Formats: sequence, structure tokens, C-alpha cells
Amino acid sequence: MKAPFPKARPLMGLLSRKPSALASTRIKLIATFLVFSFLTAGIPLLAGGGVLYRTFLREAKIRVTQDLNAARQMYADHLDKMALALQTAGHGLNLLRPQGVPLEKVLEPTFRTMASHAPFDLIGIISGTQDIWVYSSGMLRRVQGASVVLPWVDKAVLLHRPLQGTTLLSLSHVALLDPALAEKARLPLKAPTPTAGAHRSFVEEAMVLAAAVPMNDVSERSGTLFGMKILNGASTLVDGIRDSLFRGTEHDGWNLGTVTVFLGDVRIATNVLEEDGQRALGTRASPAVARQVLEQGKRWNDRAFVVHDWYITGYDPIVDMEGRPIGMLYVGVLEKPYAGVRNKAMMIFAVLSVLGMSVAIGLGYFLEWKIIAPMVRLSRAAAEVAQGNMQPDLGPVEKGEIGIVQQAFASMLEAIRDRETRQRQETESKLVMAQKLSSIGRLAAGVAHEVNNPLTGVLTCGHLLLQRDDLDDEAREMLTVIVDATERVRRIVKGLLDFSRQTSLRIEPGDLHQVVLETLPLVENQAAVKGIQLHYEPGRDLPLVPMDVQHLKSVLLNLLLNALDATDAGGTITVSTRVALSMSREGTHRLGAELRVKDTGCGVPSENLEKIFEPFFSTKEVGKGTGLGLAVAYGIVSRHGGLIRVQSQVGQGTEFTIWLPLEEARPSG
Repeated sequence: MKAPFPKARPLMGLLSRKPSALASTRIKLIATFLVFSFLTAGIPLLAGGGVLYRTFLREAKIRVTQDLNAARQMYADHLDKMALALQTAGHGLNLLRPQGVPLEKVLEPTFRTMASHAPFDLIGIISGTQDIWVYSSGMLRRVQGASVVLPWVDKAVLLHRPLQGTTLLSLSHVALLDPALAEKARLPLKAPTPTAGAHRSFVEEAMVLAAAVPMNDVSERSGTLFGMKILNGASTLVDGIRDSLFRGTEHDGWNLGTVTVFLGDVRIATNVLEEDGQRALGTRASPAVARQVLEQGKRWNDRAFVVHDWYITGYDPIVDMEGRPIGMLYVGVLEKPYAGVRNKAMMIFAVLSVLGMSVAIGLGYFLEWKIIAPMVRLSRAAAEVAQGNMQPDLGPVEKGEIGIVQQAFASMLEAIRDRETRQRQETESKLVMAQKLSSIGRLAAGVAHEVNNPLTGVLTCGHLLLQRDDLDDEAREMLTVIVDATERVRRIVKGLLDFSRQTSLRIEPGDLHQVVLETLPLVENQAAVKGIQLHYEPGRDLPLVPMDVQHLKSVLLNLLLNALDATDAGGTITVSTRVALSMSREGTHRLGAELRVKDTGCGVPSENLEKIFEPFFSTKEVGKGTGLGLAVAYGIVSRHGGLIRVQSQVGQGTEFTIWLPLEEARPSG
């Protein structure tokens, strides 16, 4: 009984050093309270801070999405204003221009008025005679050879309708229209990158808001008005959008919200500031943003690093008149205010956690001495159990959890005592069974040599005498009794021989389904006479099973005959097969085949179930059974490496289950 408590003696040594043991326990208790405090305060601190931050972040993303939609609308409004101004000017030119007055005489005042009321950097007209007049920087001039740089104007003429949108112009083409505008749009790159084998240091294109309106009139007075807004360096545009969205809100001296227009991934109009306070023109967006927005054409709505700080951002692709992504529109708010709220909340949680841990340390010192004393008693009791005393003194039962531990310890001792008693009874039962089997085996071997041969002679002579015709009825009747009794003795001897395992098994892969089909016809007539129904439920995908087919048939036949004897008319006997795991009590399971015989008969009393496989045990009337059938079946199944089990309830029936391993078993005997 010392095996369940291998560490009891070291524990007694620990008890002999009680002061150090108490100190160690005190430390462990305090550490436990600290861990508990961390679990109840620290983890909620981290989780709560994370949830709070994610909530603010989600709200910030929603706000940025709304702001980006508004910024996109403002961007589109600029184009609408340009197109409307051009349409209005076109009507005015057609109506107010006197016959025979040169076109340039009425253009300058008209264009000057348009430039003061609409967001134009350049206004122009291509007359019906293909003359190009442009107004920019407060001057009207005639431009030669510039029609090639105005493809959207040609498209508006071709479609016979106004056209507006965003497009790209090289700075050399802008210079053909107005060199001053080209120089203004030539922005330095803050992070030059190699392109086509050379390093670019400046932006070489201009992103342009462009509109064109055909004028429908008589041929000599027709033409096409067009206007442009250069977005490179268009601070007024992005500042106006920012002021409309964020109304000048700041955080630590920095604008809370920012707006940017990108040409590709380069900032060409922005109110994002660098650390020196200058606008971050010529800087680039992060590669992840550029890939998603420019290459995939998808909106970005997430955290992003913008120049020198983290922002909650929204990026939308800007497409040209052909639908190709050429830039991005950005709106973002600083992440710091949201992170500050999270940090403040986490600081409050941290202070509360430290206070809780301090209380835990004091509580640990207070409770330590109340816990140690009963624990020492339990330790001493465990040591006594290890030395063989199964009735140790556990002391008075404490209240609370310690009392539960004491009761559990007492229950454990009771379970150990019960298990010892049960194991002893099982061992004794197995020894008795082994002795019986051994005795019957020796007896069967003796019967085989001493009784079988004389018995065969008696039976032979009896049959020969019965064939004589000179016997009177009384002698023939008595001789018949002798022959029947001798046949019964012969069956008993055969059963003893089978039980003693004197016959060898021939293990071969066999079809369990076929075994059942060949055995059931042997009892069909008897079942029909008694009015009993036979059912067979074959298992699916049943593999071949290593077995001695003849011996297994005899086992199944024996079970069926027993079921017929136990079942009354109107009853049912069901045979079924299937693949199943073993019924091993050792905790290991193997795959095998299962054969079941279930009847609806009278059942077996529970007190007889443990004896049912013992030799010479039978519940049948004297003379109707030898009591060896189930014992022989048990032996045959065991020699196959299988298991046999019985379940029964009085008045409800009995079920025998045979399990055979799928791998070949080594027969014994």
C-alpha cells in the first residue's frame, strides 16, 4: 500500500524543518495572491485597454471614411464649378460678341471674370479657325502648336458634349501653354528614386483638373472653351477641404486632420507638415498604401505612417478620364489623441492593480497561518498512510476549502480500502476459476485415456445388440436406455476434451458473415417449431477475420441453442456482426470484429452471471445440459485471442458479445 504515496518520507523530512517549510508556503501563498491579482487586474487592464483602443480606432476609421467621402465630393465640386463656369461663359460669348468684332476683344474681360469666380489656373478657347487663346497669370495671349497637349478638348468636340475630369500633363506641355505655370508645378522630390536608368529629383508631370465645353453656333463663331486647375502645389484646395472638415482643430500644435493630393505616390498638394514646419511636398506614401490604392484600385482605411507620425487614414484612388489610377486623395487624423485616451485609462487601471496587489500581500500574510496548520496534519496523515496505517488521525474538519480537502482525503482513503478489498476478492475469484480449470483439464485428460476407449466398446456392443431380432421388448427397451446413457456420457467426454484444449486450432482468414449464414440453418427448424423468429443484421465492410471456422461455428451454434432454450414462443433471436474496438479492461484498444447473439428470453439472474462460464454450471433441468457449453465457448474464444461478454436482465433477455482481433492470434494448445 506504499506505492500510491512514494514521496511521503521526503514530506516527513520537510515537516521536521517546519520553520523553512512555513516560510516557503507563505511565499507561495503570497505569490499566488499576486498572480491572482494580476489575472483579475493585469489581464483586464491589457484587455480593457486593447478593447478601448480598438473602439476608438473603429470610431476614428468611421469618421475618416465619412471625411474622405466629403473630401471626394469637394474635389468633384471643383470640377463642376469649372464646367459650369465654362458653359456660362460660352453662352455669354455667343450672345454678347458683336458681329465683326475680333474674338480676342471680348475674351479678356470674360476670362478675367471667370478666373475671379472659379478655380482656374488657365482658361482658353480653340476657335473655329483653330486659333488657341489662353488666359493665365492675368494675361491673354495667342499660343501656337498647343493643340497636341489638349486631348480632352478634342474628345469633348468629338462627343459634342461638355467633358470634365482629372488628367496628367508633362511639364513641357504645360510650358507650351504657360511657362510660369510649368515652373510653379515643378516640385522637388524629397526621396528621389531611379527611373529609366536615371535619378529623378523633380516631379516631371502635373496633375490637372480639366474641363472642356463645345460652343455650338455658326461656323465662324463656333469654338471650344477649356479650363485647367494645376494641382501641383495647390495648397488652397487642400487647405479649404481641411478647414471644412476639421475647422482648424489642433493637437499639441499640430493639425489634427490633414488632406493630401498625390500624383502617383508623391505628395503634390498637402497640409501635412514636416518636423521643420514645412509642407511635406515631394514626399511619398507608404509602399503598402501605394500597392493597395494605385495597383489594386481599392480604398485604404487603416493606420498608416505619414511623414513623421501615425495617422488614422483614408486613401481613395484618383482616376483620369480613361478610368486609370493616376493618384490618390488622402484624409487623415492624428492617432495620438486616441492613443492618449487609451494610455490614460490604462494608467488608472495600473494604479488600481498595484493597490490590489498590495492588499493581496497583506491578505496572504493573514491567511497563511490559518491554512498551514490543517495542511501539516494532512501531510502527517499522508506519511502514516505510506507506512501502512490506513486509519490516520486527520484532526477536526475545518470549514471552507481546507475542510473539503480533508473530506476528499478521507474519501480517498475509503476508496483505497474499498479497492484493496475488491482487488482481493477478484484475485481470489480468479484463483478459484484457475484451479477449477486446471482440475477439469487434468480430469478431462484422464477421461480421454481411461474412459473414452471402454465407452466406445460399450456403445458399439449396444448398437450391435439392438440390431438383433431375437430380443424381447423389455430387453430392447432396457438396451435402448443403456445406449442413450452411453451417448450422453460420450458427449460429456467430448465436452471435457474440448474444454481441456486437447484439440488444436487451425487459424485462417475467414468470413464471419459466411459463418453466420452457414450456422443459422442448423437451428431454423427448431426455431420454427417453437415459434421463434430469427433475424440476422450483417455488418457493413466486414473484413476477413483470422479464425478456426469450425470451432467458431460450434461456439455460435451453442449460443443459438441456449437462446432457443431460454426463449418462449413469439420471441426473437437476433444475430449481428460489425467492426468494433476491443472490450479490453487494460485500457488498450484494438480493432476487431464483433459477433452478437441477443434473445428476448427469460434472462439470467445477476447472481448467476459471474458463474455462467464456469464448467458444469447450468440453469437447465437435470439431464438437459452438461454445463460445459459456455465454458468450452469461453475457452475457444480465448484461444483466438478474443473476448466474450454477457449482459442480461431477468424477463427482458440476454445478449452474448464475442470480439475477435483482426490481426492473427497465436492459438494456445
